[in-house]
Formats: sequence, C-alpha cells, structure tokens
Amino acid sequence: MRIAILTSSRADYGIYKPLIKALKSDTFFQTGIIAFGSHLSPYHGQTIDNIISDGYAVDHKISSLLITDNENGISGSMGLTIIKFAEFWENHKNDFDLVFCLGDRFEMFSAVISGLTYGIRFAHIHGGETTLGAIDNIFRHSITMSSTLHFVSTPVFAGKVKSLLNQESDHNNIIVSGALSLDNILQLPLLNKEEFLEKWQINLSFPSVLITIHPETVNSWKNEEHLEEIKNVLIELKEKYQLIITMPNADTNGSIYRKAFEGLGREFQDKIKLVENFGTQSYFSCMKEVNFMLGNTSSGIIEAASFNKYVINIGDRQKGREAGENVFHVPIKKMEIMKVISTVELLKKKRLANIYFNGGAVEKIIKKLKLIGN
Repeated sequence: MRIAILTSSRADYGIYKPLIKALKSDTFFQTGIIAFGSHLSPYHGQTIDNIISDGYAVDHKISSLLITDNENGISGSMGLTIIKFAEFWENHKNDFDLVFCLGDRFEMFSAVISGLTYGIRFAHIHGGETTLGAIDNIFRHSITMSSTLHFVSTPVFAGKVKSLLNQESDHNNIIVSGALSLDNILQLPLLNKEEFLEKWQINLSFPSVLITIHPETVNSWKNEEHLEEIKNVLIELKEKYQLIITMPNADTNGSIYRKAFEGLGREFQDKIKLVENFGTQSYFSCMKEVNFMLGNTSSGIIEAASFNKYVINIGDRQKGREAGENVFHVPIKKMEIMKVISTVELLKKKRLANIYFNGGAVEKIIKKLKLIGN
C-alpha cells in the first residue's frame, strides 16, 4: 500500500512519529514523506533536520511559506502553497493510495484543498475537534470534509465528524484511535535531568514552568493587549520559577510574541529559557519534570494528563476542545491567571486520567489500513 505523509511543522511531525516508525518497519507499506511549511524555514528552526536526524528520508520538499506573518502574509502563504501543491499533485496524482494529513494548520489546509481536484484520497488525523479562538477551527473542519478516512481522538469528536459529513458517508471510515502523540509516551525513552541539562543547559532540578503561547487568530487585533497581560504574568512568575518557553508557531502575528519573548529572555537570562524546537523526546522529558504548564497549546490539553501535570490554559485559542480535569481555563488577565496559579500550587499530586488515550493509536490505524488495503 502506497502511503504519503504530509508534514508541515515540528508539531505535526512530533505527533506522526510513532505512525511513521510503524509504517516504515512494515513491508506491507511503501511510505513517503512530503515536508513543507515551517519545516523548510530557518526562521522557525529548519525542522526538516529533525526528520532527517531520525533516520527518515524526505522524499519531497515543497517550499511555500512567506517570512511575513501578518494577515496578508498568511493569506499569501496559503495561496502559494495551493499553487505549489497543484503542480505537485499534477505530477504525483497516481503515486499514492492514501495521503495522511493531520490537524488544522493553514498550510495543511492549503495542501489538502489543492489535491481535491486531482482525486487525492486523504486520511485525516485529529478531526472533529473544536478551537473557537483560532481560524484553524475552519481549516480543520474543511480538511475533514476533504478526507475519506478519519482517525479521531475521542468518541465526542467522532460524533462531530459524523455531523460534518453527509448522511450517505461511510461511518465505518471514522475510527476512534485516541491521540496518536500519546504513543510516543509508550515508545520514547525520556531524558533524565542530567541528560536534559547536558543537551539544553536547562536545570530541571529548579522549580519550573513549561510555557507555550501562540497568538489567537480569531479577533487577532487583541493580541497586543493579550501580550501585555502575559508579559506581566511572566515577569512576576519568574521570581518563583524557572520559565521554559517554547517559541510560537508560524501564525498570524506570531512574530509579535516571538519578539517579546526574545526580549524577556535577554533581560532575564537566568530565569527565562527560550527553546525554538525541543523535539518530541526533550519536550516530553521537560513536561515530565516541570511543576505545571501554562499557555494555549493543544499539547497541554491532549498530552499533559499522561504526565500527571496540571495545565493553565489561557484565552480562547483552545476554547471548545474537550479537556480533562487537569486543565484550568482562564481569560488572559494577569490577576485571574495568577489566582489560578495559586490554586494549582496547592493541589496535591495525583494520577490523572487522559481522555485522549485509547490503548494505542498506531495499532488501530495500521489495522484499518490493512483492512482497506487488502
């Protein structure tokens, strides 16, 4: 069975990793990797190198991301991605039995939409989820409508996908696999504190907070106001914790946050550590050791519970996404965020259930692929 993997960023590649490993090790599949988006951007860490360092060949590279990240720049990147992929699908429309796409990024949406007229069969991972504070919500549902096979995280999301598809759709092609990224936890050996220190020069023996904050792309005009509140939180929080900040994605106005974090990192080098790209192993190793997480990233919603970590989810970017008992939602207001932090600090550690785990996603995906491929 001829499979292709569409990967546009460090985030989706980290989720794909256990699936790529399984596909590459099974002779039933012939698997190719198509890298595009921020993977090819030096500004975002040239993360295509992560794929190569993991021992995987990148079969196709498609450069289509503009450096500017204002509204015009993002729209321009979308248009360029559609044009570049139109040429790609024209030349490779008969090369793949199934093409995997993941999530909700504008780059992924553009690559998939470009393939519709060529009859490309897409398999979508993480459909049916809702994030009302990001235009990604529209992209995700559009990718769902463009796909023929769906691997969703929870039964709730399976119901959403069914409602998006027409009544005559084959609902046997909607599989509740659980979150694919959680298979990394089952497979990856994590770094201990000493190994982490040697690799990143960050000492996890200190009380620490893992922070990932992206701009909100709905009502994006509020980002500068939000940023001031966030900066004030970080300046106060650094008095008590080491702050480990992973840098924002290529989103509308992401550079505003990036520049602010770089400024804080220079001013408070001993207490604020900036990381462009941890990679999956180091990111999970860090998550395992920190006191709690702060931000608006899906990893806090989906993965943190597996490490028994509480998450302070700020703003509306993840609004509407199903979350477990470890997640506290709070508006982007300094006083309210600090109040929730005080609450989390008093909570006793306990084993937390992860609603996104369903016994291992890779096995369920491979089983379905072989069923339709035979």
